[in-house]
Amino acid sequence: KTLPKSYEKALYILKKAIPFIKGFEAMSFPDYVEIYGMLDWDLSLPALGYLTKYPSSEFAIRPFLDKDPNRVMEHMLKWAEDEDEKVRRFASEGCRPRLPWAMALPKFKKDPAPIIPILEKLKNDESEFVRRSVANNLNDISKDNPRIVLDISEKWIGKTENTDWIVKHACRTMLKAGNKRAMLLFGYGDPSNIEVENFNFDSEKINIGDTLFYSFELIINEAQSKKVRLEYAVYFMKANGKLSKKVFKITENSYTPGKHSFKRKHSFVNMSTRKHYPGEHQISIIVNGVEKKKISFLLQ
Repeated sequence: KTLPKSYEKALYILKKAIPFIKGFEAMSFPDYVEIYGMLDWDLSLPALGYLTKYPSSEFAIRPFLDKDPNRVMEHMLKWAEDEDEKVRRFASEGCRPRLPWAMALPKFKKDPAPIIPILEKLKNDESEFVRRSVANNLNDISKDNPRIVLDISEKWIGKTENTDWIVKHACRTMLKAGNKRAMLLFGYGDPSNIEVENFNFDSEKINIGDTLFYSFELIINEAQSKKVRLEYAVYFMKANGKLSKKVFKITENSYTPGKHSFKRKHSFVNMSTRKHYPGEHQISIIVNGVEKKKISFLLQ
């Protein structure tokens, strides 16, 4: 109500004021552009590129991307070369197909091709802040188009330390899912000659709020050391009475032939992100993406 009715004059005031506004209040500035600027793109897109130097415009840009992705991505390519790292990050973060807490971008979930040139520009950016966004963008893409991310990863890996880090972070969802091509990319080969024995835990009945302690032995039946990605999965009972699998990493390492013992634990304390329900649960040990042993226990 305090801003001029003229959108252009209102933007002028917002751009002058934004350097002095901190915290959540600043988030309302890009929101203003999102709400009132859809009819004047020539003003709105440059404004979002400027405002993102303060609070990020990554949420506000998405309705524009959804309506006319080609036009917005022309700006994104230019922002990817900006001298300000916040603007360069915005070029990647704003077009993530599955940005958390934001509207999804169905067109980019279906075909992420317009995103790739931006990620190519930013893959060796001097800022870790920017490179992390590149990795997260690729991880988003992998959930709908794993082959595209694997093709890029195979091209980037081994080139620089920056791209190696990006590739590993970008492939995390595929690694958790046991994608064989992703496993091989990082040297985690066929686990046929690896066994899991003596998989036990301290009690077959666990109370909600308690901790499950478990142990197992990893047997490497190879003549040479084997690179291993070791994980465990918990099959949680949900409110609908069905089990839901969640994978947790134990370690990534090379192991010599023979027996290796492990002792681990898992907490069943309720959290804001996970509520536990009583009933039969399962826990399994995963080696290089392959489930080797699974046992059941009762959570009560």
